[in-house]
Formats: sequence, structure tokens, C-alpha cells
Amino acid sequence: MTTYMKIFNERISGLSKGVDETVDSWFLMSSPGPVVAVVLIYLVFVLKIGPEYMKNRKPMDLKRIMVLYNAFQVCYSIWMCRTSIQESNVMSSIFSKKCEINRTREQNLTLYSGAWFYFFSKIIDLLDTTFFVLRKKNNQVSFLHVYHHTITVLFSWGYLKYAPGEQGVIIGILNSGVHIIMYFYYMVAAMGPQYQKYLWWKKYMTSIQLIQFVLILGYMLAVGAKGCNMPKTLTFFFVGNTIIFLYLFGNFYRKTYNKSKSIDANGSVRSGGRSLAQSALRAAGGMGCMPLQATNNGKQDARDFKPYIDLNNNSVKAMKVE
Repeated sequence: MTTYMKIFNERISGLSKGVDETVDSWFLMSSPGPVVAVVLIYLVFVLKIGPEYMKNRKPMDLKRIMVLYNAFQVCYSIWMCRTSIQESNVMSSIFSKKCEINRTREQNLTLYSGAWFYFFSKIIDLLDTTFFVLRKKNNQVSFLHVYHHTITVLFSWGYLKYAPGEQGVIIGILNSGVHIIMYFYYMVAAMGPQYQKYLWWKKYMTSIQLIQFVLILGYMLAVGAKGCNMPKTLTFFFVGNTIIFLYLFGNFYRKTYNKSKSIDANGSVRSGGRSLAQSALRAAGGMGCMPLQATNNGKQDARDFKPYIDLNNNSVKAMKVE
């Protein structure tokens, strides 16, 4: 028993030692324990405790918090994009003929610092799911959503701790660029129904994410083919995980936008007619419903109204057309 404990302690001690002692001293970077604890708390809350707590409660009104949160995410992503491009020589070094990466100690610390801010942004991203749960948007807490958030936290931590390389800089730039667009959309959506008409481009967010993964996959394959002096294990993991994301996001896109559906006046779904993509663009909030039919018995004409989704109360309402 003592021997097994000794081996266990040695393994744990080995995991606590990363590629750089300075990185090991940073917040959440000393050992796998803290980040694993954060992920476990996240999973238990969004899959069990949160839904149970909200089961018999009304959705929380988080409009102001959502607007501020998404505005912060946009600014943070812009800052990370700008810093990564300005402070890193990754573009010139990767596209050189020999693909040689030579860095000084100072340049290494700059790379590590950027990777830590990227990792911490993934911790902040966990609030996305938390807000879904508190607003009772449980249909948004899908396997794809939870897997994506969980794996990016763990991977970005492991990348910085054990195998930081230039591959991560390119991925960070692409991912931060996508987040600028994505969180800007969420910010406008949270501002209220009067802004729904500006969100016709919702469908294209998933397309942008798919393009991102294709670019990352192509870049990783090029890095492997050129024999760049970057961690090979890291490259293979990037390729494998990118393929998984491509499959999951591609499957989501097909299910969401390639099924022909329409909704009749009574709210029932039937095949054919208006496609879900058209409905999503029309409703601009993913609501996908039709206004009530007009009547001639003195009631208000449904053509004077248009539907919108109440992002804070998880309901559909009619808004008077001015």
C-alpha cells in the first residue's frame, strides 16, 4: 500500500511540474487540482444543482447583466486578438520556408502570458451556461455546448502547463475573432426586442465557427507536413479535437438549418413550407414562429404585430408594428 501511495504521489508531483516555473506560480496553474475542481463544480451546477434549483422558480431577469457581460466579452476578445497579433512573431516565423521557431526567454514569457489570459477567458466563458440555467434556457445546455466549454478549459490549461507552442497563438487569434462576432450578437440580442431586426445574420455564426475549424485543421496539417519544430503531440491533439468539433458543429448546423419546417397558426409543426433557416432569419432570435392569423370579428389584426423572443423570461410575445 505504501508503495502505491508513493507512486501516486510521484505522479501527482510530476503533473504539478510544468515547462516553466514562472507559469507554475500563476493563478490556477500550480497543479491540475484547481482547474479540475472548477470544471467539476461547473458540470455539477449546470447539469444537476442549477436545473433543480430553478425547477419551480421563474426565469431570472438578467437583461442588464447579460448586456454588460457580453460587452465585456467583446472587449476582452478584441484585446486578446490585438495583443496576440502585435506581440507575437508567429506569422513571420510560421510562414518562413524553414518554419523555425526561435524565442528568447522574454518572448517565451510573452507567449505564456498570452496563453494564460486565453485560458482564463475560457473560465469566464463557463458563465454562458450558468446564465442559460438561471434563465431556464435548458434546451441550450446541449452536449455540444457543455463538451465545448469543458474541453476548451482543460485543453487551454494543459497547453500552457505542459506544451506551449506557436500553434496555440494562431488558434487563439481565430477563436478570439469568432468570439468578437458571437458575443456582439448576444449583446445586441440581450438589449431587447427593438433590436431583433438587426440580428438577421444569426445563421451565419455557426458557418463562421465551421470555417474557423477548417482553417485550424488546414493550418495544423500544414505545420505537421512542414516539420515545424513545435510539440508534435500538441499538433496531433489539435487535429483530433478539431475534427471532433467539426463533426459536432456540422451536425448541429444540419439539424438546425437544413430541416424544412413551418409552424401553422395553432403552433403545430409540419414538414415543408418555410425552412427553419428562413424562420430563424425572420424572427432574428431563433424563435421560429408565425404571428396569429388575422380575423374579421373586430379583434386586432395579427398583421399589426410581429413576434419576438423575450430573452429574459424565455417566452414569446407580440410587439406592435409601428
